[in-house]
Amino acid sequence: MGGELKLALVVSDSDKAQSGAQRLRGSFDWVDPADADTLVVVGGDGFLLYCLHEMIGRGVSKPVYGLHLGTVGFLMNGSDDASTIEQRVANAHRVSVRPLEMHATTQSGEQVCHHAINEVSLLRQTRQTAKLEVIINGRVRMAELAGDGVLVATPAGSTAYNLSANGPILPLGSGMLALTPISPFRPRRWRGAILPDSAEVEFRVLESEKRPVAAVADQKEVRDIERVRIKASREKEMTLLFDPGASLEERIFSEQFQV
Repeated sequence: MGGELKLALVVSDSDKAQSGAQRLRGSFDWVDPADADTLVVVGGDGFLLYCLHEMIGRGVSKPVYGLHLGTVGFLMNGSDDASTIEQRVANAHRVSVRPLEMHATTQSGEQVCHHAINEVSLLRQTRQTAKLEVIINGRVRMAELAGDGVLVATPAGSTAYNLSANGPILPLGSGMLALTPISPFRPRRWRGAILPDSAEVEFRVLESEKRPVAAVADQKEVRDIERVRIKASREKEMTLLFDPGASLEERIFSEQFQV
C-alpha cells in the first residue's frame, strides 16, 4: 500500500510539531508536495488553514490530512492511533469545504480579493460603532446594522469565531452560510440569519470615514473599506480527510450537545 500512495509531509515550524514529526519522517517514503496526491499537515488548525490558503493562492487542490500531535484541533486528527500513516490516510473520510471569496473596495477605491475557509468578518477599527447596510442578492435586507461588526461563516467555520459570537452551528453538507452580528446595538434583538451558500452577501459601510471598518478573511485584513461582497466559491473547493468516527461532521454534532 505504501507504494500506491504519494504523500508529502508538511510540518509547522513550532517546536512541538517538529519534535513530534521526527517519528514520521522515517516511517514512509515521502515525496515533494508538488508530486504528492495528498498532503499530511502536522501542526494546529492555524497551520492547516495556512496550507489550504497556500494551495488556493497557487490554484492547487489536493486532499489534506491534518495531524495534531497533542490536543486535537477541530480540523485535525489525533496522534493516538497505532495504525500507520498510510493506513490512516487510505481509510480516511473525505469532506468537501467551499471557501468564501471576499471582494473588498477600500475608501481609496482599491479592489482587494481574499479567500476564507472559516469566515469573513467586518470589524470596527475605532471606538466608533460600525454602521453597515446589509444587501443579499442585490436587495437591501437591513438598512442599518449598528454594532462592533458582522461575519459570514462557512459550515467548517461555524464552530470558530461564529460560535463565540453566538452564531448557529451549521452541519456539513447543509449548503448554508451563517450571517452573524458581532455585539449588535441596533437592531438590538437581531440574532442573524442562515443563508443558502448560493447567496451573494454584500455590506456597505455607512459613514465610512467617521466610522472606519476593517474586513478580515480568516487572517487577511483589509482596512478602511467602503464595500465588501462575499460568496461561496465552488471553483476553489477543498478536501479535508478525517479518521473514521472522528469526522468534522461528527465534531459539529458533538459541539451542539455539550453542556
